[in-house]
Amino acid sequence: MTDVLAVAEHRQGELRDVSRELVTAGSELAAETGGDLHVAVIAGDVDAYAEALSLEGVDTVHTVAYGEEFNHDVYTQVVIQLFDELAPSYLLTPNSVNGLDYAPAVATRLDLPLVTDAIDLETAGETLVATREMYGGKVETTTEVEADTVAVTIRGAEWPAAETGGDPAVEAFDADVEEGAIGSTVTGFEEVAGGDVDITEADLLVSVGRGIEEEENLELIEKLADALDATLSSSRPIVDAGWLPANRQVGQSGKVVTPEVYIAIGISGAVQHVAGMKGSDTIVAINTDPNAPIMDIADYAIQDDLFDVVPALIEEFQ
Repeated sequence: MTDVLAVAEHRQGELRDVSRELVTAGSELAAETGGDLHVAVIAGDVDAYAEALSLEGVDTVHTVAYGEEFNHDVYTQVVIQLFDELAPSYLLTPNSVNGLDYAPAVATRLDLPLVTDAIDLETAGETLVATREMYGGKVETTTEVEADTVAVTIRGAEWPAAETGGDPAVEAFDADVEEGAIGSTVTGFEEVAGGDVDITEADLLVSVGRGIEEEENLELIEKLADALDATLSSSRPIVDAGWLPANRQVGQSGKVVTPEVYIAIGISGAVQHVAGMKGSDTIVAINTDPNAPIMDIADYAIQDDLFDVVPALIEEFQ
């Protein structure tokens, strides 16, 4: 049996979506190896987080009530102590700002091989096979790690969120945190370029690309978004041109979104953009080019001029 330890992530009192995706990745890995999935939640309202982590596939939630928000030194110390206590074969963290902050430190101190930004995980005997992307998502590679213990950070939106309905044991872990080794303190949060909306929270996104041709044509797409009560987003060229703010950008250099419906209008579907929206439940593409990459991943592909299709949709939905 091979156990898995996954470290959940929260921010400003909210369990982040990637924590539920982390549970799915961890439970799949544990099922392959016949082990248990342990999930750790550190700092903040750990009891509330533990309740939210009562998800299918979780065997035990370990709560560590120390501090309120993420702190590099605290997380590093606590995760190392949990790892020593549980002796798992796999340590999973999100490939997030926080995860990439402490995971390398933990791996270094525990002398573990570290695989970052994994989009798929499988086991082959004693070998962990991690799939990663390179060259801006143009190439998928597999990394085979033959080791008794491995640390992995997983990319968000690559695994579905775990379903509720689990009944894990909840155990408080009494970590021995050395306060003298804590070199920083979180004093607050400041949103940088947050803008007027958070596209990652939208259930329906209408996204526009360079096919719109001119900035004044953006008004047409805004009318469709209004008719659908949707949120407006875009590919990178629209932001680079200054037609929409950076908080509206979807893609590898923008935001990863997972709406119920994603309508891509005049977007070719470069790998950098697809990396940010391929987790959408339903993808609708409108493009004159039948060979555009976005048409290959779309659930519904409309090969036509957006200036004919969009007005028809507005009329239908108004």
